[in-house]
Amino acid sequence: MNNSVRSTARLLMAGLRALLVLTVVCGVIYPLVVTGIAQAAFHDKANGSEIKVDGKSVGSELLGQSFSLDKKDKDGNPLPDPQYFQPRPSAAGPNTENTQYKLLVSGASNLAADSKVLLTSIQQRRADIAAFNGVAPKDVPTDAVTASGSGVDPDISPAYARLQADRVAKTNHLPAAKVRQLVEDHVDGRQLGFMGEPRVNVLKLNVALRELVKN
Repeated sequence: MNNSVRSTARLLMAGLRALLVLTVVCGVIYPLVVTGIAQAAFHDKANGSEIKVDGKSVGSELLGQSFSLDKKDKDGNPLPDPQYFQPRPSAAGPNTENTQYKLLVSGASNLAADSKVLLTSIQQRRADIAAFNGVAPKDVPTDAVTASGSGVDPDISPAYARLQADRVAKTNHLPAAKVRQLVEDHVDGRQLGFMGEPRVNVLKLNVALRELVKN
């Protein structure tokens, strides 16, 4: 009996020591090392890829957000601010506390491609965007009227950014050529040269726009 108790006690102590060592290694040392490496080598990405203006965070380049007025349309949706480039629509919708989309409900609408609700929504968006930017409905690109799968896509196609350039220039009393060039300066190519499509980060473009307006 005594040998059995001693063996059990030794096993318990060995298990306790292993638990303490693994807790320190995996719960303290490892997170500190990984965090230290991330902060040293990838400081911006490790802190959420924040974009700051005058020392104040205005959002993340990884998360889409709305650029809207305080006014709302007849359906209660915020009206887009004509001074800014507009992002893709989102099934998540803007957060009531800030302009970022609701991360907790991010995702697609799950409407089928032949859904009448989706088709009607796309037609309405196309008409609204065309009128808002003073272009023909046929000129509105696909990403302007369809939400992303995540609902928080921060990028738009170069075509959609270019379509908005004249409206943004006119509203901000800027030369159209300067705003068009601003768009071209913010076109990012395919990742590694072959993955994905060329894109424009809306927040970074609007931050640069505000700097152009100031100057």
